[in-house]
Amino acid sequence: MIRQLIGLAVAAGLGALSGCGYHTVGAATHLPPDARTLSVPMFATRTETYHTETALTDAVIREFAARSRMRVTPAGGGDPDVVLHGTVLNETVAPLTYNTSTQQSSSFLITLAVSVTLTDRDGKILYENKNYVFRNQYQSTSDLPTFLDERPAAIYRLSRDFARALVADVLEGM
Repeated sequence: MIRQLIGLAVAAGLGALSGCGYHTVGAATHLPPDARTLSVPMFATRTETYHTETALTDAVIREFAARSRMRVTPAGGGDPDVVLHGTVLNETVAPLTYNTSTQQSSSFLITLAVSVTLTDRDGKILYENKNYVFRNQYQSTSDLPTFLDERPAAIYRLSRDFARALVADVLEGM
């Protein structure tokens, strides 16, 4: 009886350790261990919107610089160890809520679809997501004397959230 309990406890312990799915942060990173420099060229865009690709690129550069030990550069100058390319595939703005008294939209939803590819200096793909989708809501106003376009601030927030998620995926392998 005791022998069976010990065997069961050992089996359960080994099963928990081998199949739990947990890992230490950085253990499943998509970066080579010797990567010291990262280049993030300006994201490309396939949309007609203005400035979104700039906001995304800047946010990704800031997030990698803050969360990694690599030297992060905005252009391909020199010979970086890894390069992150991004393309804004789609950007839509859709009405989300309506003001019933004015019959106008009172808030909107911005949705971005972005393709990202991380390659090493030999061109080997280290990480790729061809359809990163992010959304953010922003308010509008129908009072013209106090009108303030909230879209740029919404794009900034969306870019920051996108960069946090992307860098976590690359550094932590999530």
